[in-house]
Amino acid sequence: MGSKHNSSGNRTRPLSIFVIIGLCCFFYLLGAWQKSGFGKGDGIALEITRQTDCSIFTDLNFEAHHNLVEIIQPYTPKAKVFKPCDIRYRDYTPCQEQDRAMKFPRENMIYRERHCPPDEEKLRCLIPAPKGYATPFPWPKSRDYAHYANVPYKSLTVEKAVQNWVQFQGDVFKFPGGGTMFPQGADAYINELASVIPIADGSVRTALDTGCGVASWGAYLLKKNVLAMSFAPRDNHEAQVQFALERGVPAVIGVLGSIHLPYPSRAFDMAQCSRCLIPWTANDGMYLMEVDRVLRPGGYWILSGPPINWKTYYQTWKRSKEDVMAEQRKIEELAELLCWEKKYEKGDIAIWRKKINAKSCRRKSANICASMDADDVWYKKMDTCITPFPEVTSADEVAGGELKKFPARLFSVPPRIAKGSIEGVTTVSYQEDNKLWRKRLDVYKRINGLIGTTRYRNVIDMNAGLGGFAAALESRNSWVMNVVPAIAKNTLGVIYERGLIGIYHNWYGPTNFSLFFPLKALYICMHCLYSEFA
Repeated sequence: MGSKHNSSGNRTRPLSIFVIIGLCCFFYLLGAWQKSGFGKGDGIALEITRQTDCSIFTDLNFEAHHNLVEIIQPYTPKAKVFKPCDIRYRDYTPCQEQDRAMKFPRENMIYRERHCPPDEEKLRCLIPAPKGYATPFPWPKSRDYAHYANVPYKSLTVEKAVQNWVQFQGDVFKFPGGGTMFPQGADAYINELASVIPIADGSVRTALDTGCGVASWGAYLLKKNVLAMSFAPRDNHEAQVQFALERGVPAVIGVLGSIHLPYPSRAFDMAQCSRCLIPWTANDGMYLMEVDRVLRPGGYWILSGPPINWKTYYQTWKRSKEDVMAEQRKIEELAELLCWEKKYEKGDIAIWRKKINAKSCRRKSANICASMDADDVWYKKMDTCITPFPEVTSADEVAGGELKKFPARLFSVPPRIAKGSIEGVTTVSYQEDNKLWRKRLDVYKRINGLIGTTRYRNVIDMNAGLGGFAAALESRNSWVMNVVPAIAKNTLGVIYERGLIGIYHNWYGPTNFSLFFPLKALYICMHCLYSEFA
């Protein structure tokens, strides 16, 4: 039975193979016939093709349409054009306008302080140059000469003729280097100071001149490589500071009034008042306390003028002996309270030196300021209190840190950084910042080969950071005003510790440059923070 079944299966297998082969041959022949053009389907297709007019659709394109996006041309910002202001604004300084100033109290010189106009009164135009404006004389000639057309004011040549501040000769002003309290000239005056103060060896680098006039003291200190910050109010001698800037000497409009000076604590190695007419004994000595705040431990304060040498001059000053004698006694008492030691008094000059720390100070009870941050001063009211010395561990330690002599201090690590006082700034990041600014300055000089020459005497860094740009640029040809915006990290103390100068500011409006610089100065701004320029 099993044998019969196997025999039947063997007979059907060849039949199946034969059927499959036959079907394959059939379909092959069928395909070949249709492809030859004789097949019915191909004939119909060819007929339809012959009857179709393909020229009907003339706008056909075969690009992908599922991702069609309109091409937008790149945006090119349009330059904002500011028109020139009327010629009557040629000497306009927005926050020092005389008409506005007279509306404020005269007490404590408040009316001479900075008072900015409301937004609706701000000028949106460019301050015009005086008629006939010429490029200032290059330094060092500019120290002694300025074009009359650039600062067209003669009042000082008449009112200060005896003191030899400034003389008018033809179409130029000449600055003989005289001053009210140095009739023999600024050089002779500075040499007398140098007999007491180590000006020549780099120990003294930064100086403050209160009530500077045309800043001849600062101008002649530059020969000693001392950089002075000079200030004077805008008053009836409205061009004092502008004279100084035209000469290429650092100066700003300012006054000791009711608010702090815009400088950090422990900023200056030396400060002076040469007949500056500041009432040092007023308000319980508040102004002397402010000088003490900005004076570095170990720094010097110079007073030449009333009440010094009162025995000789009290009649000339039209004051009684008792009055001027009491004024000098009061200054002596305040100096002792501030831990200042008198080092010199001869003729018209007296010099005090601030102690290096509180351990060497033997003062009686004093009103010490409660604020922990003596650098937080922008538009803060002054108070009758004494800024405390930073803590020290020994009687020989300089409070706040000892500085190297200039120029070594320019790139040495500032004490504020070494002590970790500046958040986010370390010794390493400080050194990297210096390297970066050297590279940037090289690029600037490739673009403008006149940077670093006397062509740009007055330079402003509008967002100075750690002062890296000014340090890289340092030379006798130029000086830099390092501006630390009031809204930025407070690094101005570091800048002063490097032997550079600067100021806090909030940059009211685009015309506020006239606080600092004449025309044709150089402005540097890296990562600026000023919405006012928008």
